[in-house]
Amino acid sequence: MKIYLNGKMVEKENARISVFDHGLLYGDGAFEGIRAYSGVVFKLNEHIDRLYETCHSLMINVGITKTQMVAAVVDTLKANGLRDGYIRLVVTRGDGDLGLDPRKCKAGPNIIIIADSITLYPQEFYEKGLTIVTVPTVRNHPEAINPQLKSLNYLNNIMAKIEANNAGVPEAIMLDGSGYVAECTGDNIFMVKNGVLKTPLQGRLRGITRDAVMALAEQKLKLAVQETLITRHELYNAEEVFLTGTAAELIPVVKIDGRSISNGEPGPVTLNLLKLFHEVTRKDGVGF
Repeated sequence: MKIYLNGKMVEKENARISVFDHGLLYGDGAFEGIRAYSGVVFKLNEHIDRLYETCHSLMINVGITKTQMVAAVVDTLKANGLRDGYIRLVVTRGDGDLGLDPRKCKAGPNIIIIADSITLYPQEFYEKGLTIVTVPTVRNHPEAINPQLKSLNYLNNIMAKIEANNAGVPEAIMLDGSGYVAECTGDNIFMVKNGVLKTPLQGRLRGITRDAVMALAEQKLKLAVQETLITRHELYNAEEVFLTGTAAELIPVVKIDGRSISNGEPGPVTLNLLKLFHEVTRKDGVGF
């Protein structure tokens, strides 16, 4: 395996950074998870834009242009002979000292690109649907660590994931500080009711797959799409619920907190959107 590290392709065993990197010491950095399908990196420019937005808010100077970053992602896939795969792009604050002050990281960021395969859920979950629960850990307040920041500090999500593991389910719903549905530990969430596709307005990451699915629902299925406040009561009584994410793609949910969603099977809107999504992933992105 070849890893992109600060402009060079290195072998996996030689892909090392300092123990003084503030990405390691403090979770100070940004990342993106990206997918390639049949020689097309899906929504690559959108992922790069979001990465640079996170870095701008964190006041990290990435040090290379977006065009150069796009080329680096493609080069990493080519170096590993991958036309289908998962890309993890990481930008850390860089090497500093044991203090918090980011000004001490004078050498600049470390840029890491890993290209490999990923299977988040087994195939049967896509066919039969997920059982999930709501967990006590709430989503970060937007004026603490804004959910729009895809930073290396993922403890909020990890604590919720631990609670999902303890409950024996593969994913969990996180609420925002006001008690409304925000998102899951690693995915955005949608519900269908009375011909309307709804997704949370606040407390969630602006997912790239989320945005793509919303566009498909409007343009291809002619559904009304709303970003709105959603309660658990509404999810329990939805006709369909599904999750979206780069790694998960689009996956149905059939039970939440012990309540079956409709008849407990993946619904037609979910299945149609999954088919449409698989079609668009091979067209909408950067080819190589």
